[in-house]
This record gives sequence, structure tokens and C-alpha cells, in this order.
Amino acid sequence: MAERKATRQDAVTQIVADWARERPELDTSPLEVLARLHRSFLRYNTKLNASIERHGLSVAGFDVLTALRRSGTPYRLTAGQLADSGLVSSAGVTLRMDRLEKDDLIVRERDAVDRRVVYSRLTDAGLAKVDEVFTEHLDNENRMLAGLSPSERRQLARLLGKLEHSIVDSGPDGES
Repeated sequence: MAERKATRQDAVTQIVADWARERPELDTSPLEVLARLHRSFLRYNTKLNASIERHGLSVAGFDVLTALRRSGTPYRLTAGQLADSGLVSSAGVTLRMDRLEKDDLIVRERDAVDRRVVYSRLTDAGLAKVDEVFTEHLDNENRMLAGLSPSERRQLARLLGKLEHSIVDSGPDGES
């Protein structure tokens, strides 16, 4: 059934055909990859947001909770460490921490040796919440990838990694 769905004409196929008719001299092959990637991301993002928001979390808050969870016991990091993990800016981390602290999912603690250092640590409720939501998150992602075999998933992951490097290596934003 997944094969039948994959072979039907999609919006990108129509867009490429339209450009081939209107501007046949242009190579529109990048659209076949990047437009599909963009459309897939938008659909993925919608499903991701809905799943996480059902638990009273934002995706941004979920990102912070998962970073803390991945850090291992005692599940604590500084705002700088969270920012360095590539999640958000230090200012963005602070806003997220305020919300998570208000919801009793994290606590802020000063370092015992250097009082200038402040850690954010998962509470027991935060640990339980992130474990529950992350398990559901993986189930959700597995459902979204159900139309791909394990081999296709590995191949796609490898190709997407290669694509990311290609995009990074293409030069500064707006230049080629």
C-alpha cells in the first residue's frame, strides 16, 4: 500500500512539470529533492508539535528536557551548555527554563563551589515527563517512517547527512 501511495503524483511533481513547460531550459531537479524535503519537514513538524503539545509542552521545552535527560545523572546542565548543544541561544534557554521551572519540571541550582554557576536540573516529575513523552515521540516517528524498510531508513539517514554537509559546504547564506 505504501508503494501505491508513493507513486501517485504529488504537488512537487506538478510544480516540476509546470516549470518544464514554462521554462524548459532550467534544471529544476533540485526541487525534486529540496521541495520534497521541505514539504516533508512541514508535515513532520505538524505531527511533532501536536504530539508534544498534548503533554502541555512546547517543542522548545521538550528539546531542553531531552538535553537534560541525555546528559545523564544528575540530569543537569548550565544555560551555556544547553546553548552549546545547539538547541537555542542563551537568552532563549532562559525563557524556556522559566516555563519549565514554573511547571515543576526543572529546578535551578547554584554550584556549591562557584556560586556564579547556575544549573538547571530535571525534577522527578520532569524526568517522568520526558521519559513518557520521548517514548511516545519515538513511537510517533516510527509510525511516520513505517513506509520505509530498515535498509531504506539507513540509506535515507546517510543521504540526509550527506545533503546537510553539501548545504553547509555550499558557502555563506545567499551565496553559492
